[in-house]
Amino acid sequence: MRGHRCRPLVAAAACVAALAACSSGGGGHSTSTTPAPSSDAQSSAEAAPPSDAVGTSPGGVTTRIDVPAESTEEQYAQACMATKTWMEAKGGDPATLVEPFLKELQDNAPAGPATFNSTWGQLSTAQQAAVIVAVRAAAEGGC
Repeated sequence: MRGHRCRPLVAAAACVAALAACSSGGGGHSTSTTPAPSSDAQSSAEAAPPSDAVGTSPGGVTTRIDVPAESTEEQYAQACMATKTWMEAKGGDPATLVEPFLKELQDNAPAGPATFNSTWGQLSTAQQAAVIVAVRAAAEGGC
């Protein structure tokens, strides 16, 4: 299975910059042609990012992870649609529902489509970044 990554706006762009690319018109995914890393390389890549690369809200919710987001197109679409459905059920301004939804996902929510059928804790840092991208896209009407 080939992975897809959100296209960064700048070579060193973080997830925040990628949000704009991923949530604007074109779907925001490009096909990765990079071969799968070895298990040693993958372990290093999945290590926790530096603390300044993670943004948390005053309530302790992770709202930003500055690593390249990684998901398949199908995972991204399912996460975005699951988020959109949740937001529609809650009602109100979707932009104000981003943090509450992320909090729910991060507070030991069961595995589901919004988290690629894993729990938040089971996701790699890059996958967590992709979930955040999909949640923000849903709030902006991007799915």
